[in-house]
Amino acid sequence: MTKRVSLKDIAQKVGVSTALVSYVLNNKKQDRIGKEVAQRIRNTAKELNYRTNLIARSLKTNKTFTIGLIVADISNPYFSSLARIIEDEADKYNYTVVFGSSDEDALKSGKLIDVFLNRHVDGLIIAPAEDTIGQILSLQQQDIPFVLIDRYFPECKTNHVALDDFKAAYKGVKHLADQGFSRIGMITYNNGLFNLLERKRGWLAALKDSGIAFKKNWLREIGPGPVKQAVEKALQELLSMPQPVDALLFASNTIALHALKHINAMGIKVPQELAVLSFDETEAFDLFYAPLTYIRQPLQEMGQAATRILLESIGRNNKITQVNLEGELVIRQSTSRNPGKR
Repeated sequence: MTKRVSLKDIAQKVGVSTALVSYVLNNKKQDRIGKEVAQRIRNTAKELNYRTNLIARSLKTNKTFTIGLIVADISNPYFSSLARIIEDEADKYNYTVVFGSSDEDALKSGKLIDVFLNRHVDGLIIAPAEDTIGQILSLQQQDIPFVLIDRYFPECKTNHVALDDFKAAYKGVKHLADQGFSRIGMITYNNGLFNLLERKRGWLAALKDSGIAFKKNWLREIGPGPVKQAVEKALQELLSMPQPVDALLFASNTIALHALKHINAMGIKVPQELAVLSFDETEAFDLFYAPLTYIRQPLQEMGQAATRILLESIGRNNKITQVNLEGELVIRQSTSRNPGKR
């Protein structure tokens, strides 16, 4: 077996102390170490194929320098982008991120939490699934550092970083009303996640403040079950009413993508016959013939803030930090009012 290269080996070859090598390779006291010496140490470490002894470091610091991240679906562009931001931010502090998808399933979420804790992650960043408040309370009772991201439980006082979903939905629907649309519907998921409830509340408040009388049949809540078929059914119902909706808010990019495909297949003209607005962005929106108006979430700020709050919590900062950020309404062709064609 090849002998593992140690800090002492690097120190002897460069002609410096073992402590100095440790400082350089762990990015400590950088302002007190000459750039030339630091570069020689890094070059020598690379030349000797040095690898950090994670077990030894873990025993010494009582940390594994890993973070567990649980999202709904890592293949969703929204969550994959968020995960990459968290990964990059954690790397600045020499932390590694391990990922898992809950698939919006409470049982799977619980299994992932157990797996990560059994691997001794130092903390967790979680986009919680519905009905997982018990899991969150259990983490609190065990004094395990964690931050909720994207969604949270208002009745549970925990660290969280999320969008101000009410304000974002309100802003988007108010824009539709200001454009002259007067039958504004919504397709969302039928669950109790707080972020979705806030989006629905924002939609209703914007209708009311715009002088639009809410009609119950303008709302379609889908699930559980296959999203594609549910979205298609919801669209057909909303557009086949005696007075069909003339604008729609989609509560997520997944709903929007399925809806756009079906709208195209039905030959519905956007925005002439139907204006559309979605939460979250995805490059696929640019491929639709009428680029979508959407509510952009500040992913960079969310991911960086959640990571920093978690690392502070791992460092035994016991304060609770709750951050609600503003979304940006990106107005494009799909919500432009064109009276000449209606």
